[in-house]
Amino acid sequence: MGRLLLIILVIVAIVLLWKAFKPSTWKRNAEINQGQAPRAVKGPDDDEEFLWNIEKNRFKQRRADEAAQLEEEERLKRARERYAKPESSEEGPEKPTEDS
Repeated sequence: MGRLLLIILVIVAIVLLWKAFKPSTWKRNAEINQGQAPRAVKGPDDDEEFLWNIEKNRFKQRRADEAAQLEEEERLKRARERYAKPESSEEGPEKPTEDS
């Protein structure tokens, strides 16, 4: 009984798929697509490639700004470390000078 029900369901699925995607629907879809004129670009706001290039350029600029900011922070950090340390002992302790 289960096999019979399974065979009937497979047949029904095949019939429904055939009705939905039979060759006559291919012709109808082709006619519908041919009737529509391609969308004309009227300005830069409508051009997808132009908008995509703008977005890419903004992303690259943000990345460059972030990299420059990180580099500047690192440079300042190194400068603070270099100048915040006391003088090295290479010169020796400072001796008081006698003016008189």
